[in-house]
Amino acid sequence: MKQNLFVAGIFRAIAELLEIKGDNPFRIRAYLKAADNIETLKEDIGDYVRDNKVADISGIGKDLAGKIKEIVGSGRCGYYEELKKIVPASVVEMLSIPSVGPKTVKLFFDKFGIRSIESLEKAANSDLLLNAKGVKRKTLDNILKGIALLRKGKERIDLLTASNAAYEATDGLKGVKEIDTISVAGSLRRMKDTVRDIDILVSSGDPKKIIGAFLGLPVVGRILARGDTKSSVLTKNDVQLDLRVVKREEFAAGLLYFTGSKNHNIRLRSMAIKLGLKLNEYGVFDKRGRRIAVKTESDIYRLLGLDLIPPEMREDTGEIEAAALGRLPELIRSEDIKGDLHAHTNYSDGEDTVEAMSKKARGLGYGYICLTDHSISLKIAKGLDARRLKEKKNEIESANKGFKDFRILFGTEAEIDPDGNIDYSQGTLSQFDIVIGAIHSGFKQSKKQLTKRIVNACKNKNVHIIAHPTGKLWPVREPYDIDLEEVLKVARDTNTALEINAHPYRLDLSDINSRIAKEKKVRLAINTDSHSVCHLDYMKFGVGLARRAWLEKGDVLNTMPVDKLLKAVKK
Repeated sequence: MKQNLFVAGIFRAIAELLEIKGDNPFRIRAYLKAADNIETLKEDIGDYVRDNKVADISGIGKDLAGKIKEIVGSGRCGYYEELKKIVPASVVEMLSIPSVGPKTVKLFFDKFGIRSIESLEKAANSDLLLNAKGVKRKTLDNILKGIALLRKGKERIDLLTASNAAYEATDGLKGVKEIDTISVAGSLRRMKDTVRDIDILVSSGDPKKIIGAFLGLPVVGRILARGDTKSSVLTKNDVQLDLRVVKREEFAAGLLYFTGSKNHNIRLRSMAIKLGLKLNEYGVFDKRGRRIAVKTESDIYRLLGLDLIPPEMREDTGEIEAAALGRLPELIRSEDIKGDLHAHTNYSDGEDTVEAMSKKARGLGYGYICLTDHSISLKIAKGLDARRLKEKKNEIESANKGFKDFRILFGTEAEIDPDGNIDYSQGTLSQFDIVIGAIHSGFKQSKKQLTKRIVNACKNKNVHIIAHPTGKLWPVREPYDIDLEEVLKVARDTNTALEINAHPYRLDLSDINSRIAKEKKVRLAINTDSHSVCHLDYMKFGVGLARRAWLEKGDVLNTMPVDKLLKAVKK
């Protein structure tokens, strides 16, 4: 599936470059359509190339088929490389500014010779661009705000920021008696790892009252748009909130529609048409246009012959077929989590004590927490030497004597060095209940070297879990490239679990890779990587990712009670 995204990404980039060049609109659309179709394939596009069936993919003609074969075979596209020579990279970079599209970039490039974000910002602060057709002062203000947002990393926001903003808005509206029902929709409801804006849906018979209350919320920093049934604002933290008010009888269909995803909705509408129905954001209607009463999303799915599909699964990646056959997985829930296996204390770089972390874990209803402070070589994080390890172990053993239905596990986040070795001896490692292997340096090593490091750590008889396996750290670091297939094979063969790191800046493994791990029968552990008591609440983000990955309770290590867990991790 990774190749599908890679090929689709190149096709989208080609479309952008062609639009900047002012190329044929039909050609541009062909690349975009091909990218959409490739992204939604159920099989790896490499299989189509191997079986010589690329032309079977909808929207793929002879020319595009040739480029797909080239990309899959060599990892590059000659035509794309030629286009990049024509259009400077700094010009393409301007497309990352919110509200600036290819046509605008082309206009500024052709008419004013603007070749970078910096030169665009300088021009937007002057009157130079006002000479261009269709460019007004408001346009320039939006461009400058877009540049500021880009620099603040606000084009897309993490789940923590998004969920906090959504909570402030929905909690602030709950006291409005004219509201019948309220729900977050969009990509936040589907628990995507980052979101562009936040959709909130309300049913009410008095939309004017609801809009007024929404625009008056303390969280609102600036009003972007005001309408009779919908409005948009920026919060004081520059998070966009979009509110829609619908009638009570429209709420179920509206929630389904505005939750998405787009591809999922298209499939549902197609199914409705085949049944002689019309499905849209306003409701479900028969052939005569009469409304069919539905109170919930479940009612709509039932009309289409489907089981209710959880929001996190609505990406058109096989969930509709599974629902039609009654084979949807019983997705993991937050209450299935029995403990957290990756958390830090003030023994290393955590903020809180052993006592405080265990107290918070007990308050969450957990049966255990594993305190995994950093190992000796990670000096920047105050990695523990032998003396401090003994001190921590003694404190944990003493604390455990006071518990009946709770246990603190003695663990470590041990450093995987450039060769894949762990920085504690095997004798030291054998004393821990749980050992988590992690990479914190050498991210620019080759794919082969990084894969070897993780594989060697998996083969270590005392390493039980690999932390944040691809090193993603949003928004500062993309995942490093590893041979995931090889890692999964070795992890399965050595009974090593891979982590779903629930921290909202990590969320690593990704949902796509976690689903692949499940298919390969590799066990996963959902951990928060907490460095303070408040971070333990991040578990919900990891569970949301796991649900997007179709994971069930049995796929996740820390859904087990502690005794069963400790038996399960043994190699």
